[in-house]
Amino acid sequence: MLEVTGLTKRFRSRTGVVEAVRGVSFSVAAGEVLAFLGPNGAGKTTTIKMTAGLIRPDQGTVTIHGLDLCHRQSAAVQHIGAVLEGSRNLYWRLTVMENLLYWGAMRRIPYRQARLRAMDLLEQVGLTDRAKNTVQTLSRGMQQKVALCQALMHRPSVLLLDEPTLGLDFESSEGIKNMVRHLATDGTAILLTTHQLDVAEELSDRVAIIRGGQLILEDHTKAVLQQYSRSAYAIVTETPLPSSVLASMSDLPGQVNVISSQRLQYVPRDGDTETLYDLLGLLKPYPLLQVERHQADLAEVFQQVVNSEGEV
Repeated sequence: MLEVTGLTKRFRSRTGVVEAVRGVSFSVAAGEVLAFLGPNGAGKTTTIKMTAGLIRPDQGTVTIHGLDLCHRQSAAVQHIGAVLEGSRNLYWRLTVMENLLYWGAMRRIPYRQARLRAMDLLEQVGLTDRAKNTVQTLSRGMQQKVALCQALMHRPSVLLLDEPTLGLDFESSEGIKNMVRHLATDGTAILLTTHQLDVAEELSDRVAIIRGGQLILEDHTKAVLQQYSRSAYAIVTETPLPSSVLASMSDLPGQVNVISSQRLQYVPRDGDTETLYDLLGLLKPYPLLQVERHQADLAEVFQQVVNSEGEV
């Protein structure tokens, strides 16, 4: 659906030429959500702008359905929708309906068809009764929903989402996330950028991380989380363990970290998980509340990858 190949972009500064993006390549298939992540200054925004056709790369291509976006093929642009952080794709002094009809006209959608499409989208996000309100009078969550409706007016096959849930309350955030899930289920290819790594983990099928203008990690989200999960176990007992029991654990083939008299962390030697049962045998007959293997989250992975030396 979306194919990005070898994107490179250089900018001139007072100190010389800065290579903001260096040979970035990725793809997003129909029905897939790719979380495109990176620290500030990593080249993420420049890459997104090239992907959206807002700036031209010095090298590389962006194709949608085989059409070259970098060479301004109008048919390629028609396949893209974008939701910018802060609802920057809306006119605040226009009403909700006027915004949608305006952008429908910009996409050359006939008026009657655009109005029907706008009403359908507003019904989906629960804003039918706000159609005549100006955008500036709406809450941030409502504005973000209108921005999403605007991006969907022409039924794009590729959707770029920039911080879609930033600053929203729980209910508004859940509403936006549900819409993203439904769009992906319907076959939309979605490129998601966000600093809210819990949102990225929840929504994405794959994750790509950029640092210093280069992609340093790209894989399926589940595979990445599995790769960075450690063979360590958290154990919580219902009652405090006697010091004699805690002392007996020093003979186990592995590392036992006593967090408290009721909380332990066990790291098996050489990943030998069978020895976990030796530890559990020592805990009889004390009731257990939790035995859980460590599972990395995307925030932990991001910190490790971005702060690591060299390529990952």
